[in-house]
Amino acid sequence: MSVMRKSLLWASTNPWLRERAMRTKFVRRSVVKFMPGETIEDAIEAAKALKPSGLSTILTRLGENITKIEEAKDVSDHYMRVADLIQAAGIDAHVSVKPTQLGFDQNPDVCFKYCLGLLRKCEATKSFFWLDMESSPYVEGTLTLFKRLRAESDKVGIAIQAYLFRTEKDIESLVPLGSAIRLVKGAYLEPPDVAYPSKADVDANYFKLASRLLQDDAARPGALLHIATHDIPLQERLQAVIAERKIPTSRYEFAMLYGIQTARQVQLGKQGLRTRCLISYGEYWFPWYMRRLAERPANVWFVAKNMFR
Repeated sequence: MSVMRKSLLWASTNPWLRERAMRTKFVRRSVVKFMPGETIEDAIEAAKALKPSGLSTILTRLGENITKIEEAKDVSDHYMRVADLIQAAGIDAHVSVKPTQLGFDQNPDVCFKYCLGLLRKCEATKSFFWLDMESSPYVEGTLTLFKRLRAESDKVGIAIQAYLFRTEKDIESLVPLGSAIRLVKGAYLEPPDVAYPSKADVDANYFKLASRLLQDDAARPGALLHIATHDIPLQERLQAVIAERKIPTSRYEFAMLYGIQTARQVQLGKQGLRTRCLISYGEYWFPWYMRRLAERPANVWFVAKNMFR
């Protein structure tokens, strides 16, 4: 892992930096590259603007690790409203939530109750409910939570991180369930005995895992693969696998982040390939923002240029 990436991921967890950076004008200006605004209304408008390009969306409110279980109800109420706004706007949008936003740290059973309520709401409003994955200590609990929800409905998916050594085994436990999986590379600072430190190794594992999820035995009711990477050569390698195996478009979607490789997203959409743009919003953006910068050096140069405007 590069020194820059490691430093940015460390910064994402530093409260002192968060407090000061969120008050700095040039940082706030540069965040606009990656998010359309801090409110759900901003996110809905951005989703509506993407629709003519053939892009659908995922909406997620930034934030994690609430400190009091009472806060979980506010988060749940917010997402209930989001589901209604999606339906009213007439857009194809999913919602994605971190378990620690819904009280996982305080009480996993209460978290399950709120997740199940949101899942039912998504079913009723023709949307879809995703569980985001957080750092490695939360993987086992999030998988357990997903499996409980999957037993209730097929309108639920989970993000899985390719940089973790354990992920290959985790995927084998999910395939028989008919699981919707958003395969990402991973964006947390993990110890070397938990995650691949080399980008080349992460890329190789991503291709291996995605190819596994495109095998015939993974085509079960409810199964869906989100190819969630901005790495165009990696996307193209997987497109070759899809073409060779004659995999129908109903089995996969491309998933990319708002403001990153926008031209590529539009290109995929115009080709008729299902492509979903993840739009983040909210006030608690600093940790997420640092992780976005850590993903690509070009993002850091974008911020640096803003310093001198």
